[in-house]
Amino acid sequence: MARARAVPVVGGIPDAALAAPTPCAEYDVKALVNHLFQVIVQFQRLAAKETSDFGETPDRVGAGADWRERFAGEADRLVAAWSAPGAEEGTTGAMDMPARLVGSMALLDLTVHVWDLARATGQEYPDADDAIVAQLAETVAELAPTAKKMGVFGEPVRAAEGASAFERLLAETGRDPGWEGSLAAG
Repeated sequence: MARARAVPVVGGIPDAALAAPTPCAEYDVKALVNHLFQVIVQFQRLAAKETSDFGETPDRVGAGADWRERFAGEADRLVAAWSAPGAEEGTTGAMDMPARLVGSMALLDLTVHVWDLARATGQEYPDADDAIVAQLAETVAELAPTAKKMGVFGEPVRAAEGASAFERLLAETGRDPGWEGSLAAG
């Protein structure tokens, strides 16, 4: 389901929006797309219990005008990798984390960063499925202390009265669910 939401959002990013700011202050749209590419490629490796390298982020957007199609292909490979028998069993990665938690991290990135991109580029992103939000809320709760120390999550933001479960999840990761970029506002 996350892939089904991600591919149209990434496919709908106009080249003119690549320099626009995102809810992730350290990334503009192009940098966030490149980061998301890196995440989905490396999490494919983690699903197969292979060594990953999150060090340097290649410029996949700058590598050719077909970056949207290449992103869709990598997203398909990510889903296939985590759907393979045994992918969620045992441990994976340099930190020897439970594979199921690592798979949830991939789902979290694919969900939250695509929301970031949708907001930054004025696209619609409906609330995520309740089952996904429930799983991601558990993941965020488990990862939050370490993620905050590492700068992966910002300090939680207060969600508005009556916020949806998805908006509360976004707030827990340090995002303002009401954030609007210049493309969304104009």
